[in-house]
Amino acid sequence: MTIEIGAYEAKTKLPELLREVQAGKRFTITNRGKAVAELGPPSVERKTDAKAAIEAFQLFRKHNPLRQKINIKALIEEGRE
Repeated sequence: MTIEIGAYEAKTKLPELLREVQAGKRFTITNRGKAVAELGPPSVERKTDAKAAIEAFQLFRKHNPLRQKINIKALIEEGRE
């Protein structure tokens, strides 16, 4: 269940709202009766698995090798002009 709260009240009670969010509550912040933001705990889906990301990158590199040698120093120098 999401609780609606006005923007001004959310601003004045932010520390209290954050404690409630830590306890699992969610809030919809409104401005003149229209929803403008949501305040809640981060979703578990957003958490990036570093090991999986590295493996995906390595697999990408394996199937998409560089076609030419790249001179990193030259690229850095080129960007300094």
